[in-house]
Amino acid sequence: MSYSQLLAQIPMFEHLASEDLENLSGLLQQRRYNKGEVIFHQGDVGTALFIVRKGEVAIRLSSSEGKEVILGLLGRGESFGELALLDGEPRSTDAVAREETHLLSLHQEDFRRFLSERPQVAMGLLAVLSRMVRRVTQLVHDSAFLDARARLARVLLYLAKKLGQPVPGGGVVIPKQLTQAELANLCGMTRESVNKWLRDYARAGVLTYENGQITILDLERLRRDVD
Repeated sequence: MSYSQLLAQIPMFEHLASEDLENLSGLLQQRRYNKGEVIFHQGDVGTALFIVRKGEVAIRLSSSEGKEVILGLLGRGESFGELALLDGEPRSTDAVAREETHLLSLHQEDFRRFLSERPQVAMGLLAVLSRMVRRVTQLVHDSAFLDARARLARVLLYLAKKLGQPVPGGGVVIPKQLTQAELANLCGMTRESVNKWLRDYARAGVLTYENGQITILDLERLRRDVD
């Protein structure tokens, strides 16, 4: 089965010729994970790069006390696990399937060989890693300088930009169901604090939150709370 069309949509590989995409497709292996299944743990040896073909993956940090912070939610056409393949260090995060998820994996040796033979892929990889660094930097900034309401507003804006779909009246629905615990992990907050500010925003008509689905009715209000 060829995955060249999917690969062509990934920024790291979008500038490759059709022949190169077909060659890369032939190196990929299919993997399937159930909801909640761990793809890899922080500290594991990195042996493969992963591409999401179907489903969603949460990239998270965990502490020995059981606390978690979600660094990002990845969907179809997004890749992860590149860093450990480049520096040879253990995995720096956990990766967990949020739903039934189908991945494509590229083994470390194949990835490095493919990268060395096609320098244009290296430039795309730098862009991917740069976005990752910017996301982590933003999380550190928010944790240090924003209050709880602003941190929730920032995460809601991030989700609206990444996953949001327009609804009549100018609002945006985030189609993925998110528990308050997951929202708290994305914000680096407690579930109780997220619940408090969600109810506050709902009373103010900024959003609705029903059965885990968020519809944002007033994006400008969220932007003002972050500024």
